[in-house]
Amino acid sequence: MMKNGEGERRQSSQREEHAGSPGTAAGESKTPQPAVTVSDLRVSRGRKEILHGLDLSLEPGTITGLLGPSGCGKTTLMRTIVGVQHYRGHVEVLGQAPGAPSVRGRVGYVTQGQAVYTDLTARQNLRYFASLAGRRARGIQEVLDTVGLSGLAGRRVSTYSGGEANRVSLACALVADPDLLVMDEPTVGLDPVTREELWTTFHALAQRGTTLLVSSHVMDEAFRCDRVLLMREGRLLGATTADELLASTGATTVDAAFLAVITRSTQEGQD
Repeated sequence: MMKNGEGERRQSSQREEHAGSPGTAAGESKTPQPAVTVSDLRVSRGRKEILHGLDLSLEPGTITGLLGPSGCGKTTLMRTIVGVQHYRGHVEVLGQAPGAPSVRGRVGYVTQGQAVYTDLTARQNLRYFASLAGRRARGIQEVLDTVGLSGLAGRRVSTYSGGEANRVSLACALVADPDLLVMDEPTVGLDPVTREELWTTFHALAQRGTTLLVSSHVMDEAFRCDRVLLMREGRLLGATTADELLASTGATTVDAAFLAVITRSTQEGQD
């Protein structure tokens, strides 16, 4: 079982290993390499292309929001990053190809559906996923405390509310102590209190060095992210912050700003 301090020291060492150039002198500050780099990413289903030449990067220890309407390609992009989607182009995750054995255990993926065993308790689920993580595994009680499930850990997941079950899925991803955490619509269907608690957890994870990619169709969640990627119909319309988005469009809400970006993109495409 790995103590929290040991996990943080190991994460720091790994981030330094991927930072800077081989010739950097001792004592000099190193510029961390992006946790994820994507260039000219294209994904097709049959003869139909559904992701059209995407370019993006995710900085270490930050929260990036992937915002766009349902069906715009957010899930496909996330599946590509975690290594379960065929693609064309260049994708690098923690310095390796997506899904490479050397990084597979360092990437956590929380899908929209519950990827846990509902006939088991939360604690039993965590024990199972911790056994798969091996030496990387964090303490089970520590993870339960992180997601606020300590008081429910002995109950079967089938008795949980939707929000509580989502926390179990998150906990099962966290027990492997990932350096990159990819979450597909983790707050969908949650009440405001539960949503606030989850975002508090996300920010705590980023502060300890985890890189997070969080998809959502709730535009106001942009204000909770360090950076947002705006996506529509398989294309990235922009990479910005919520404040910059409002300032550049003159809109008063993120929804209105997103519509303005769509209108601008359509007009530019017609020129």
